[in-house]
Amino acid sequence: MDRARLISPVLVAGSLILLVSFAIRASFGMFQIPIASEFGWARSDFSTAIAIQNLAWGLGQPAFGALAEKLGDRRAIVLGALFYAAGLLASSFAITPGQHQLIEIVVGFGIAGTGFGVILAVVGRAASDRHRSMALAVATATGSAGQVFGAPLAEWMLGFLPWQQVFVIFAVAILASLLMLPMMRAPVAKKAEIEESLGQVLKTAFRDPSYTMIFIGFFACGYQLSFVTAHFPAFVTEVCGAIDPSGLLASAGIATTSALGALSISLIGLANIFGTLAAGALGSRFPKKYLLAIIYTLRTVIAAAFIMVPMTPTTVVLFSLTMGMLWLATVPLTSGLVAHIYGLRYMGTLYGFVFLSHQIGSFLGVWLGGRMYDVTGDYTMVWWIGVGVGAFSALVHLPIRERPLVAPAGAVAA
Repeated sequence: MDRARLISPVLVAGSLILLVSFAIRASFGMFQIPIASEFGWARSDFSTAIAIQNLAWGLGQPAFGALAEKLGDRRAIVLGALFYAAGLLASSFAITPGQHQLIEIVVGFGIAGTGFGVILAVVGRAASDRHRSMALAVATATGSAGQVFGAPLAEWMLGFLPWQQVFVIFAVAILASLLMLPMMRAPVAKKAEIEESLGQVLKTAFRDPSYTMIFIGFFACGYQLSFVTAHFPAFVTEVCGAIDPSGLLASAGIATTSALGALSISLIGLANIFGTLAAGALGSRFPKKYLLAIIYTLRTVIAAAFIMVPMTPTTVVLFSLTMGMLWLATVPLTSGLVAHIYGLRYMGTLYGFVFLSHQIGSFLGVWLGGRMYDVTGDYTMVWWIGVGVGAFSALVHLPIRERPLVAPAGAVAA
């Protein structure tokens, strides 16, 4: 199979939808201080809203995966975009914590329909066995590219627009991403996979200890990523030392800790592009379970080192770049592991259930961040919990049996 087949219309379209979806999703941390300040909310009020969003995203992921497999991928993506846009528009009118928290359920379902669960399943079916790991990595990395400009774009717009108008602009952007849908021609699974029912595949997976370990292991990824996305900009704004007015950051226009917080999310996204592509390349050559164990080990070491030294602009930049290299590198490896062991026919649903664990971790990371901040006045305790779950995840991946349990998974274009 030549290289041109790797860069297919499905991969391009899916990557662009992910880019827009995750640019918006990665920017929510920038709204924490403006919204809380305008209404006098406690930090946990906004954090709970984002935590609920992450949980709804997780609950919606297997549902949208099953919907895509039953009614078609494009219909599921359209429904997801409509949920996403409606939630963003409704958020612009929310004036109480309860309203915002309720609306974030809709936003979470929207992210589920336009996020990894549905898009990666289509990309995975469209790719050959040889290029699948890299195709999943390209789509994931492009989604992460949205993080490069999502948070800084939000921070820039919040400088001259009310946060309500920024939400409206984001709603328009997610609807505009649907222009990519004509390129999303869903592939057809092989006959052996079609003949297996969803119930049979789920039964096989749920009885397999390896699926349980993949499920448990992905929890740490959600906890760490969502805590950082939601709270790190505020953490940096409040704790980091002053920016040197004659230094490199100031000369680049980063004059405040608020701007540094936005930059940190952007740097994580930028570094992740390279890290995720590297993970995809390595995933086609080495056992994915060992690569995942290495990634979680490195995350644990980096997070522990960061919290043990005084926070300065330099340590923030170093943390962002090093953690960014590992940020979404778990996604093509985890989704590829699910596809390799259980086949592609119901990958969307199977990965959706695994992703639910990720989002339970996301819920706890975001909610605990806000709750413990209100109780203790800082993020130290919740940060160390993230270090602990990362170390546990590194260990839990090691016993996974990385071998196919269904017929070999291939796909051809419809």
